[in-house]
Amino acid sequence: MNINATFFGELLAVLLLLCVPLFAWLSYRLGKRKTTTPVLVAIIGGVLGLIPIFALIFVAVLCLKNDLTVPSADV
Repeated sequence: MNINATFFGELLAVLLLLCVPLFAWLSYRLGKRKTTTPVLVAIIGGVLGLIPIFALIFVAVLCLKNDLTVPSADV
């Protein structure tokens, strides 16, 4: 059985083009609620999007992190 390497390469490129922005956006959205540095969290999520299983673990850990508390303004 022949496997077309060009098709495999194109499939891998499309997967990376979808995973990196998806995990960067998802990490940024979660990072805004859960950390004080959402841009850094988004960069880490985007880089880990190159290896999707690590990105999934990163997002899962980020989801389990407690939300930041917003100090209430007593006026």
